[in-house]
Amino acid sequence: GSVRITASEIVSTEVLPPILAGLLAASPQLAIELSVTNANQDLLRRDADVAVRMVQPTQLALVARLCGLIGLGFYAHQSYLRSAGAPSTLAALASHRLIGPDREALPSIITKLGSPVGPNLLAYRSDNQIAQLAALRAGVGIGICQTPLADRDPSLVRVLPEIQFEMPAWVVMHEDLRGSRRVRAVFDHLVDHLAAYARS
Repeated sequence: GSVRITASEIVSTEVLPPILAGLLAASPQLAIELSVTNANQDLLRRDADVAVRMVQPTQLALVARLCGLIGLGFYAHQSYLRSAGAPSTLAALASHRLIGPDREALPSIITKLGSPVGPNLLAYRSDNQIAQLAALRAGVGIGICQTPLADRDPSLVRVLPEIQFEMPAWVVMHEDLRGSRRVRAVFDHLVDHLAAYARS
């Protein structure tokens, strides 16, 4: 049978494919439907069977497992750093080309740390996470990236390494689906492999 998974753009395209490839190789009769969206789809309405979320779910009818905390940091392509240098302080980010959201809110880490960076100082803006990652890889400027993801690419360099922050990774399903073997198999597989990803 099929299992519908929902996850964010970046998780769906950069994190889940190798995880799901292993699952499908081990379970050839399983089919995966992947809903790629940054919106939290409603599992109570069965918009999806399993969700990967970066915020803790609060609805009581859901089964949720915390897989771990995924590290985040500021990164830039080595070509950008060769031409522009690396910032030595958070405040120095304001003098660099920054990659970030367009209409969405700035990442909370920037606002919490009191950085002078505002939306008008972002040189490259997109609310699409894949576009932001592509710009980072192309050497456009400095952006925020998941540490395990950035570590796969030797051309991406951590800047301001003393500034470390994390986001939780949760796998969630409706409690009524605990008895479904295929949904439970997908749920458990995602928990195990996302936990390994968070530790990497």
